[in-house]
Amino acid sequence: MSTEETKVTPEEAQEPVVEKESKIKKKKSDKKAEVEKLNEEIEKLNQEIATLKDTHLRTLAEYSNFRNRSQREKEVLYGDAKANTLKTLLPVIDNFDRATDNKTDDIEVYRKGIEMTFTQLKDILGTLEVEAFGEVGDEFDPNIHNAVMTVENPDLPEGTIAGVFEKGYRMGDRILRFATVQVTN
Repeated sequence: MSTEETKVTPEEAQEPVVEKESKIKKKKSDKKAEVEKLNEEIEKLNQEIATLKDTHLRTLAEYSNFRNRSQREKEVLYGDAKANTLKTLLPVIDNFDRATDNKTDDIEVYRKGIEMTFTQLKDILGTLEVEAFGEVGDEFDPNIHNAVMTVENPDLPEGTIAGVFEKGYRMGDRILRFATVQVTN
């Protein structure tokens, strides 16, 4: 057997090197394209983050403005409600002024004027939906009555209001003042 020597020409020897360089260049360009694509995506995400931060800050500012505006409106409404309530009471004050300025000796005329003023005040409370409670004979309810004394009374069942020191007042479900009462035991 004879061994033949194969001769490789320089062009043939260069072919695999050229292919390798070409593959390396292609890999580099692919990686470069991938890096550019990732950089574009990063830039896009950074823009989205900036937009979201701006939206978040604007929402916080709107909420703060809403809260401040609501507080101011609440204060104005409270002041208006208070002023309107007091305005309805001014005629009663005027009548009490007239009663104290009246120099009559007729106690019945004076008494009638006070009763009319008291009726006027009760009517005003009625228009404001304020109602009195806590009458003698009512059943004692610790949720709306404040018992300060107990008394024996055979004419009234146990747990009944026997005396009222101060009437209670409520506006709807809201208790304005508890009735101060005496209860049977």
